[in-house]
Amino acid sequence: MTVTRRCFLISGAALAAGRSVPISAAADRQPKIRLGYDNFAVRAMKWNARQLIDHAVTLGCGSVFITDFGPFEGRFDDAALGELRRYAADKGVAIVLGSWSICPTSKTFKAAWGTAAEHLALGIRMARALGSPAFRVILGNQSDRLTDGGIEARIADTVAVLKAARSRAVDAGVKIAVENHAGDMQSRELKQLVEEAGPDFVGVNFDSGNACWTLEDPVRALATLAPHVLTTSLRDTMAWESEEGVTAQWTAMGEGCVDLPAFFDLFATQCPGVTVHIETISGFPRTFPIYRDDFWRQFPAARAEDLAAFLAVVKRGRSIPPFKPPQEGKAEAEQRYQLAELDRSIRYCKDVLGLGG
Repeated sequence: MTVTRRCFLISGAALAAGRSVPISAAADRQPKIRLGYDNFAVRAMKWNARQLIDHAVTLGCGSVFITDFGPFEGRFDDAALGELRRYAADKGVAIVLGSWSICPTSKTFKAAWGTAAEHLALGIRMARALGSPAFRVILGNQSDRLTDGGIEARIADTVAVLKAARSRAVDAGVKIAVENHAGDMQSRELKQLVEEAGPDFVGVNFDSGNACWTLEDPVRALATLAPHVLTTSLRDTMAWESEEGVTAQWTAMGEGCVDLPAFFDLFATQCPGVTVHIETISGFPRTFPIYRDDFWRQFPAARAEDLAAFLAVVKRGRSIPPFKPPQEGKAEAEQRYQLAELDRSIRYCKDVLGLGG
């Protein structure tokens, strides 16, 4: 479909004018939602798995989502992983495991862990040893939407890999959580993937920031995927109108324009027992040239109501500056920045949203 600037603005303004936000006291959100963090939030620290667990304790979190294999420092055997699991349990911290692309035709796929099937098999075994109920994977990123056959073809290739691993995952008691990652799939497309692969063993790692990269309101995207959500990687986003269209910049929780009270009211009722993991990746803007016709080649099935809902989020936003570390002491500045973004987010989640516990 072709979406003109006028159509986009009118439909968005109409939705924004009638918007109502559910208001609820954080203290009334029961039962408490478990709170943790995603290790990518502090990637500049280059911590190993034990250090990541220790930081969860420092933050007062009960879970750490280790979304790549690097922190395990090459020790993937069951004995080492079991020892790490006990270390975390002694500190009251659960471990959730993740890794990267299992789509063999994605531009992001790397053979570092073998074939897509071998990568998935390794992750399932590691997750079982760590006591992780799910193993996070991705399809790819937004560039895959313009590959031969488009995102539909990449979804089909990913579904084939998942189906081949069904018995292995079921026998291990590990579910596969596919993320809406870096603009690869809109919520309806990820729902399609889960339903085609098999929702008995495949679900979703919901990323609220990435929903904005597919021009979706994270609240609406969550509503679409909530029945399948197994794990999360969450952050806030500030979005605003810019010369080329819309610009979005991820932020610490409570510092963007996503309707977080509405998001967590929905999350509490529709995702019972799912842990909130905070993944702050703040400080850089990304612009989406939505008023250029060629932009919509990557979203041929875009729906006006979804775009209007996203524009309503944008209308609440304002321009914010990016983070620019000094050249001298850049590494240390990035570490301080990432630690502070995560710390503020965890405190906001606890003090304002009533999460944790």
